[in-house]
Amino acid sequence: MRRYDELVEVRRGLVAGQEAPEQFRWRSRLWVVRDVLAHWVETGAWWEQPGVAALFGVGATGAGWQAGADLLGEREVWRVEAGRGRRPVCSGVFDLCFDWSDAQWRLVGCAD
Repeated sequence: MRRYDELVEVRRGLVAGQEAPEQFRWRSRLWVVRDVLAHWVETGAWWEQPGVAALFGVGATGAGWQAGADLLGEREVWRVEAGRGRRPVCSGVFDLCFDWSDAQWRLVGCAD
C-alpha cells in the first residue's frame, strides 16, 4: 500500500448497511465506495506530549501544560474499496482518515 497524506472531500452515507464514507473526491476525481473492508480508531502518541512526564512525576515540569489536555487525540480510519464510475477496472483499496483534532478527512493509503 502506498502512503499519502492528502486532504480529500468525503460524503458520508450508508454503505452495506452502515454509516461510512460513501464517496470521496481525490485529485479532482470522484470515487464511489463499494464496500467497507475495515474500520478502526487510532489514538495519538500520548506518550510524546510535553506534560506526560510531569503527570507521572518524572523529569520535565510540564510548564504551560494543564491536566486534561488532549492526550488521546483520535482519528478514525476507514479502509474502503472504491471505484470510479461503473468501470470495475478503475478500482482500488483506500485508507480514509478522519482526524478529530482538526475535523478534516485525509487519504492516507492506496492500493490499486
